[in-house]
Amino acid sequence: MTWRWIFYVNVPLGLIVLAAGFYVYHELRPAKGQSGRFDPLGAILLAIGFASLTLGLSFGEEWGWLSTGLLSAVAIGVIALATAVYVESRMSHPILDLNLIRNRTFAFANITFMLCMMALFAPGFLMPFYFEQLRHFSTEQTGLLLTPLPLTMAVLAPLSGALADHIGSRWLSPIGLAIACFGLYLLSDVGAQSTIWDIVWRLLVIGIGQGIFQSPNTRTMMGAAPRNAQGEASGLLATGRVIGQALSVALIGTIFASFGGSVAGNVLANQTHPLSTAKVSALQQVFMSGFHAALMGCAVFAALGIFTALARGKGTAAEAAK
Repeated sequence: MTWRWIFYVNVPLGLIVLAAGFYVYHELRPAKGQSGRFDPLGAILLAIGFASLTLGLSFGEEWGWLSTGLLSAVAIGVIALATAVYVESRMSHPILDLNLIRNRTFAFANITFMLCMMALFAPGFLMPFYFEQLRHFSTEQTGLLLTPLPLTMAVLAPLSGALADHIGSRWLSPIGLAIACFGLYLLSDVGAQSTIWDIVWRLLVIGIGQGIFQSPNTRTMMGAAPRNAQGEASGLLATGRVIGQALSVALIGTIFASFGGSVAGNVLANQTHPLSTAKVSALQQVFMSGFHAALMGCAVFAALGIFTALARGKGTAAEAAK
């Protein structure tokens, strides 16, 4: 079994989802005379805009944040998205319903989701550096040690979704993000010689927070969208996830590198000759300074998400009536 199986395993899952989509499609089928038309210009502009921004953000550290390539990619993305908004506002059947963006609840829930991705995607790519470069664990051991975080999310997400159906999602989302923020702060305090349990229980706290946050926030977003705009809402949700993850890698990766964490990690992982104890200790300190700063940056993004979650208001009409 090779690394390619991480992609192959999604094929049967995709086929199952596709079959389920055809099965439930009739419930969302538009009424006679209300079906829309495909908007190729809007689709092209949005694709160019988001692809350019994602490209620029993803290669910011490699190209340089003030490089011609990065600034050009960002400029193309901004111009394409601005043009898309102008075009979509004048289309009778736009691919992007601008009323969704004007909807305070939907907009703030989407911003909160992006901030959550910026905060909580980063541990997934920072921790392998910690385990493999600093602690010299194998890839299999690293994967096993990271498993508790997604498992906790998988268990709690449906439970928090069911709870949101009964009490609403107004407070569950900020509470979940607050727990995740606290977990990130705790994780930033681990040391080069911390025990495995010291690390795992902190990852569990982050997983608990994300598990409590995600389903209620998604419920708020989709509940704020009209029934005939569920497709656009789902697309914006996916877009927010991708942009948040790209920003996370770009910004948190830059923080980690700017403190010397990536350089120190590479030296520790690829020693061509034995280093003295003093040199190893110094490199570990440099690595951990970048690691701590990066995770504190994640905690800041999560804290901002708490405020945007509270700023969105009471949520859906059903929640506002409670």
